[in-house]
Amino acid sequence: MDGRVFMMKTKNWSIALEHGEYEENKELVIQEAISAIHDTGIGLYVNVVTPSTFGNPENYLQPVIEDTFGDHVTMKFIDQCGCGGYVLRVWKNK
Repeated sequence: MDGRVFMMKTKNWSIALEHGEYEENKELVIQEAISAIHDTGIGLYVNVVTPSTFGNPENYLQPVIEDTFGDHVTMKFIDQCGCGGYVLRVWKNK
């Protein structure tokens, strides 16, 4: 176990990974996004908000999520938000 406190989310939610240390650390963004998906209850979604510095998350984050979760998730790119970050919605199906 990685020492994180596990807290299963029981409603749709968002994780903000677009500011601070995330803007310069793509691996941290990926790691936190994967953890957020793990913490999302089945049948729910998490909006993963990523920094503008890495561009569209479909290009670097979505492939990692697909490799990690396979058909247990469904994703949809939402848009670039007003803060400059990007929103990728990930539903946990299984």
